[in-house]
Amino acid sequence: MKIPFYKYQGTGNDFVMIDNRNNVFDKTNLELVKQLCNRKFGIGADGLILIENLDDLDFNMIYFNADGTQSFCGNGSRCAVSFAKHLGIIDSQAMFLSTDGEHEAWINKNGEVSLKMHDVKNIEKGEEHYYINTGSPHYIKEIEKVSGFDVYTAGKAIRNNDRFKTEGTNVNFVEFTSENIKIRTYERGVEDETLSCGTGVTATALAWADKYQMAYGKVPVATEGGELSVGFKRNGNEFSDIWLIGPAEQVFKGEITI
Repeated sequence: MKIPFYKYQGTGNDFVMIDNRNNVFDKTNLELVKQLCNRKFGIGADGLILIENLDDLDFNMIYFNADGTQSFCGNGSRCAVSFAKHLGIIDSQAMFLSTDGEHEAWINKNGEVSLKMHDVKNIEKGEEHYYINTGSPHYIKEIEKVSGFDVYTAGKAIRNNDRFKTEGTNVNFVEFTSENIKIRTYERGVEDETLSCGTGVTATALAWADKYQMAYGKVPVATEGGELSVGFKRNGNEFSDIWLIGPAEQVFKGEITI
């Protein structure tokens, strides 16, 4: 059986996208998910996304990490919105279901997607880190310079330490100034550094807002794959009206024989 697929990327975070409104893909076949995401023997991606029908929302987004596990993905969600527009499901606005619940999104004429994230009720502040859940858990450590840093080794060690070994965490190494953020991320589920991580960018922006005591605003965040921005309102340790904003682009399309 041949299944059509599309490849999308959001600041270098790349995804295999499949229109599964007619149930052409067996989402219980996790080995197939891993095979398609494999960069040597498959299409190659950080994750795989299925778009399915829902009665009361525009669509259901099912997200798989490259290792077959499921989680919420910010950049994946933005790419899913762009894909839904390509399929004719939406025009400029979307209400859809993802792993962590319902989300609202907008897409402008230039293809930039603004995704509304869930409110964050609490952040953990340690002596040398923040720990914030923005749909996926993120450990955030400020370092002097992200360029040249060994993200894989340091990120893997934190992700597999006694606290995080079972459930895992994403690990972000960040460089803060009072005006912007530079970030590099080790992602669980990929178990490697990715060029960008939307939930990590969001979590890091909230940590930045706490550090500099910003009540509201929109902060640019430079990833290895490009620039995103995060809008927010802060009230102590609580954040609301959080938006992850950036490009989502179709790279190519094809068919794969299953």
